[in-house]
Amino acid sequence: MDLMNNQNNQNSSVTIGDLARMVQKGFEETAKKEEVNMRFNQADHRFNRIDDRLETIEKLLIKGHRIRIEKIEEDIKELKSLLVIG
Repeated sequence: MDLMNNQNNQNSSVTIGDLARMVQKGFEETAKKEEVNMRFNQADHRFNRIDDRLETIEKLLIKGHRIRIEKIEEDIKELKSLLVIG
């Protein structure tokens, strides 16, 4: 039993220096604030472009509906005049 514990301890003994290197490596692999900000700015730019495109589509749809409604109103006026409805 002592032999197994002794082998596990030898394989798993980590020095403070080892831990410091592991932590440092972790920080080096972590995205920097500037990188994160750049990615957010890119995402903001893409969302702004999507918003602009959706606004354009919305305006086109509204304009199309307005034209159709005006045409229907004209047709109703014409029908009323033909039927002599006040």
